[in-house]
Amino acid sequence: MRLEILQVPDCPNVAVLQRRLEQALAGETTEVTLVHRVIDDPQDATAAGMVGSPTLLVDGCDPFAVAGEPPSLSCRLYRDERGAVAGAPSVAALRDALGLTARAGDDADHTADACCAPAAGADSAAASLGSARFRAAPSDPGETAVHQCILRAFAKHGAALDGRTR
Repeated sequence: MRLEILQVPDCPNVAVLQRRLEQALAGETTEVTLVHRVIDDPQDATAAGMVGSPTLLVDGCDPFAVAGEPPSLSCRLYRDERGAVAGAPSVAALRDALGLTARAGDDADHTADACCAPAAGADSAAASLGSARFRAAPSDPGETAVHQCILRAFAKHGAALDGRTR
C-alpha cells in the first residue's frame, strides 16, 4: 500500500497525521510505503488532488474526499466520530480508510484531555479551552459578518486576501 501525505511547508498537522498513521498501522503486517510531498503552488495542488494540508492519498486516492471540495493550499480539517474538528483524521477513521478492522481504543486519541492540566475551577483542559473560545467569539452582528466573510475568503482562495484578489 502506498501512502502519500500532501502538505504545505511547515504544516503543523503532518506530525499528528503521522502519529495517528503509526497507531493505525501498529501490529499490522501490511507492507506500507509512506511518501511526503511538499506543495506550495496552487497549480501543483490541483494536479496532485490536494484539498488542504495535510491530504492523505492511499494508492493515489483521497479516502476522505468530499464532493465539490476545491484544490487548496489551506489548512484541511477533518471531523472525528463525535463530530469534533481536528487537523488530521482519527485513528479509527484511518484504519477504516486503510481497510483495516477497528480495534478497541482507536478513538482514544484525545490530545487535549491527555496532555494539558485543567485550568483552576474547570472540569478539564478541553472545557477550559471551550470557555476561552466562547469569550473570543464575535458578539456584534457586524463582527460576525466580517468574521464569516474572512473565513469564506480563506475557504475560496486558500490564503488571505491581499487587497488585489477578489
